[in-house]
Amino acid sequence: MKKIVLMVFISFSIASFGQGFLHRNGQEIVDGNGKNIVLRGLGLGGWMVQEGYMLQTGSFAGPQHIIKQKITDLIGAKNTKEFYDAYKANGITKRDIDSLAAWGFNSVRLPMHYNLYTLPLEQEAVSGQNTWLEEGFKMTDDLLNWCAANKIYLILDLHAAPGGQGKDANISDYDSAKPSLWESTANQDKMVALWEKLAERYKDNPWIGAYDIINEPNWDFTGTNQNGCDETSNAPLRALQVRVTNAIRAIDKNHLIFIEGNCWGNNYNGMFPLWDENMALSFHKYWNQNDTASIQKMLDYRTQYNVPIWLGESGENSNVWFKEAISLVEANNIGWAFWPMKKIENLAGVTSVTKTPEYDQLLKYWNNERAKPTVDFAKKGVMDIAENFKMKNLTIRYDVIDAMFRQVQTTDTKKYKNHSLPGKVFATEYDLGQNGYAYLDKDVANYDGTKFTKWNKGGMMRNDGVDIESCNDTMTNGFQVAFIEDGEWLQYTVEVKAKTTFDVAIRYASEASGGKLYLEDENGKISEIITIPSSGGKDNWKTVILKNVLLKQGTNKVKVRFEKGNFNLNFLEFKKAKK
Repeated sequence: MKKIVLMVFISFSIASFGQGFLHRNGQEIVDGNGKNIVLRGLGLGGWMVQEGYMLQTGSFAGPQHIIKQKITDLIGAKNTKEFYDAYKANGITKRDIDSLAAWGFNSVRLPMHYNLYTLPLEQEAVSGQNTWLEEGFKMTDDLLNWCAANKIYLILDLHAAPGGQGKDANISDYDSAKPSLWESTANQDKMVALWEKLAERYKDNPWIGAYDIINEPNWDFTGTNQNGCDETSNAPLRALQVRVTNAIRAIDKNHLIFIEGNCWGNNYNGMFPLWDENMALSFHKYWNQNDTASIQKMLDYRTQYNVPIWLGESGENSNVWFKEAISLVEANNIGWAFWPMKKIENLAGVTSVTKTPEYDQLLKYWNNERAKPTVDFAKKGVMDIAENFKMKNLTIRYDVIDAMFRQVQTTDTKKYKNHSLPGKVFATEYDLGQNGYAYLDKDVANYDGTKFTKWNKGGMMRNDGVDIESCNDTMTNGFQVAFIEDGEWLQYTVEVKAKTTFDVAIRYASEASGGKLYLEDENGKISEIITIPSSGGKDNWKTVILKNVLLKQGTNKVKVRFEKGNFNLNFLEFKKAKK
């Protein structure tokens, strides 16, 4: 049967939008000049809406209101306010946005908590009246100014709607003791009023890229499923998004509107036909394969309804997965926003917040693993964490940035660090690049959200498939390569001033003998195969020597080939061979 393509939108003139406003043109998102735009963005998760897993409180305090109460119980209301003031002031600054722009991002997605803009229902002095708060608007204004200065788009995302839009409370700050968004007309009224207020404030600003009406509305409307994934109608969700759209359009004709389906944004059953000519569909993608089949349904929607699609949220995976996912969507002209920018001990993100010993003790107290700390100790614990959210105190994950931008374009490798020989080359400082080009590892990504495969089994330093743990050797950069399997390898770009023959000291630890490795360069094998004896344990370090390794003058790309694994590797030290 011949496929019928439903074209629900009429064509419209590009000139109907102000210069520079992103908008829909058929199945593309374009700027005011009609140029196709691929959004490359990052979600500022955790700034306005705290989620427990980002603060490592997930097992005992998921949603923000519980986290805040636990802090208040320890240090009191005044000190808690001081903490949140510092946390929000440090969470996102101009320096953060300058950095994102320098790294290659052209957009950011702002997850908003409604309670920074208006009081919750139960705190309103007059029922049905909205008390507007300047704090959220000021935070948004500042962020917008920083984005505009860098010529990057700001996408407003209502992440925590009045009452909460999903029972996954960690995401939307849902409180089961109070009416949800879907159980309260007054909460829906407040949500509509908030979008009207935002539209009025930003209607003329072209650096607002879009309005993302509601994030991940996970709700069982029919009482037959847990999180909205099996909903076939989604009528309340559609009706509310239509209502919000109409309210925005009464004020703002310029800005693109993103809508999301049920079930983490992906269930669009009952959402069609669409109701606005300047609209795009958002979907979220986590922990699945990076093949066309994984996005086919959204591709079909794009064609059938002549509407752009946008990967509004993705991440929490390996560099391999990031590269694959971004390559996939960009090949299909789909923009993206990864998640999140900052969280504590964040391996799979562009930055990581350092956890302090004091904060770790607070986590253990909240998890019933130690006695209650003093007020002074607890306050120091949270205030130091707030300080560590400043860009200058973050660990920047350059390997993640490299995977998201450079590795999408090329299989070329790039040195992780300058290695000038003679000298030590630490095992964890292998080249930047794709799996199979900079290194070879067998477990490289989590492709199944029911299994949550660990790609880096040690969970430290780098977000590739290579397994990295802390190292206790007397000479160390702090880390070691562990869980080495047969056939894996690592590549290092090294510089040699003159053609030299080296003896290479291999610093290793192994419970059993039998490991084997050798070295090769671009032209093949350059060393003998050496057998790794037992060192007496995985934390007992010993050295074996590979003799007479010849390296040419200039740049060498040296691969350490693990013919047999089952040992840990700290470093290789290249010394001029004795004559």
